[in-house]
Amino acid sequence: MWRVLAFLALICLAAYGAVWLANSPEVISATWAGKRYSVSLAVGVTGLVALALLVAFVLALINGIIRLPVTLARGARGHRHRRGLDALSRGIVAVGAGGAAAARRYAGEAGGLLGHPPLAPLLNAQAAQASGDRAKAETTFREMTGKRETKVLGLRGLYLEARRRGDAASAREYAEEAAKAAPSVGWANEAVLEALSAEGNWQGAVRVIERRTSLGLVDRATSRRQRAVLLAAEALDKEATNPDGALATAEHAARLAPGLVPAAVLAGQYLSRRGDLKKAAKILEAAWTANPHPDIAGAYLNLRPGDSAVDRMRRAETLAKLSSWSDEARLAVARAAVEARDFARARETLAPVLDAEKRPTVRICMMMAEIEGRSGQAGAAREWLARAARAPRDKAWIADGYVSDRWLPVSPVTGKLDAFVWETPPELLGDGTGPDITAFEPDAEETEAPLVPGRAIAPPAPAKTDPAPKPPAKPEPVAAPAPAEIRAEPAAAATPAEPSPPPAPAPASAALKDEPAAAKAPPAPASSPARPEGSNGAGEQARTGAEPEPVAFPVPRAPDDAGSEGEADRRKRFRVHV
Repeated sequence: MWRVLAFLALICLAAYGAVWLANSPEVISATWAGKRYSVSLAVGVTGLVALALLVAFVLALINGIIRLPVTLARGARGHRHRRGLDALSRGIVAVGAGGAAAARRYAGEAGGLLGHPPLAPLLNAQAAQASGDRAKAETTFREMTGKRETKVLGLRGLYLEARRRGDAASAREYAEEAAKAAPSVGWANEAVLEALSAEGNWQGAVRVIERRTSLGLVDRATSRRQRAVLLAAEALDKEATNPDGALATAEHAARLAPGLVPAAVLAGQYLSRRGDLKKAAKILEAAWTANPHPDIAGAYLNLRPGDSAVDRMRRAETLAKLSSWSDEARLAVARAAVEARDFARARETLAPVLDAEKRPTVRICMMMAEIEGRSGQAGAAREWLARAARAPRDKAWIADGYVSDRWLPVSPVTGKLDAFVWETPPELLGDGTGPDITAFEPDAEETEAPLVPGRAIAPPAPAKTDPAPKPPAKPEPVAAPAPAEIRAEPAAAATPAEPSPPPAPAPASAALKDEPAAAKAPPAPASSPARPEGSNGAGEQARTGAEPEPVAFPVPRAPDDAGSEGEADRRKRFRVHV
């Protein structure tokens, strides 16, 4: 707006000046060679302005003619520069697309047009990498380290090549040299930190972290966490040789990162041994609030040696209140209740996490199996053991896809510091058609059948079949009453309430003669006579060398035809090997 007003003001001023000159009666007089020349003021001013413009034009034309070669050379250089930049751009695109030959061609074109630009060697090195020529790539990177503007870039290329071929020593040398040349370069400091951590030089790694913090490469929260991790690793190394130093280092780490589990556990255990229970409990409670972990629960419950199981259960309830009754807290309370033989309390504590929607994990299922087993519920214990085999996995220490049962300061996969996190491992991918383990329910008789000491429970095995045609009826055999005396009974009773009396025993010779056929024959119908008592005993096993028949325990099943078959027809057999 102000510019428009100023422009209008100038136009008005020029118009006013022109009108004034036109109306002015003044004249301009000049004498030349005895003659006097006179013109009006307006004509004189106009002529002077035109003469000045003409002189300026002539001077500019002369200057342009004089500078024409320089101007033409500058234009040619600009055109070459634009072509060179275009070649560099096309070369970078070719490297990204995997065209090594095109990238080398564009790199040569860019070098010819631009002379020796910093990006041309980089393009050559990347083209060599794309074509698999590692030696040429390293040679190009070494050439780049000879120039000040490309030294750090060349060192990074050499560092990556050394990492690719597994030369950790050379990679560390390149990173240290890059860190000295440019202290604010993040990748070099990170590489030096990882190398020192992998070597176990915790104090050197701490100094690197402090330097990175002073340069502003990392924020203070990350710096405190990394220092705590390094101090915790140092405390674990000192645990066997220098307990006092391990305690001081672990306490420092716990102050820097209260939620760091190994530091808190180590400090709590050492303080407990020294009798400083209050300080140990404070450190463990702070760590538990930030990150509930079974190691923290174990250290907290055993702070005072010699405490009763009831005291440990009360301490576990304190942890549960701090974490708002998390799953880990419930497991700790249940464990303490089992040790106190308060099985009702243990079941009550784990009840909220046993819903089918929550899918109890392996540790929860194993805890329930232990509770049921110790309380005498063998069937329920077997059920929970079966569920534990297919239950979701519990939380573990995970870093870069590596699952560990203990915490480590450095990832064994990538060497990254503080990579391990406490979380649930990913489950295996499936098609979603597997059985629903949360809907597992055993048979009624299975949950009540007592365990037989010294015997392995196996799933039902299919009976041996004969190639001969089978009879229409398929009655199932009734199990022997005890493992010590193996009897053969009729496969099915004619009347459920009154079983038929056993037939007269046959001579031993007949039993031996007919035994192979009897072993291969299918089960006899209800009206057929049973084999003699001694036909399947230990004596016959010794004579024939046959494998002993398994002892069968009856388990009821749903009737095939309600009202048409007896109790013996509504049984199935689990094979229990003696």
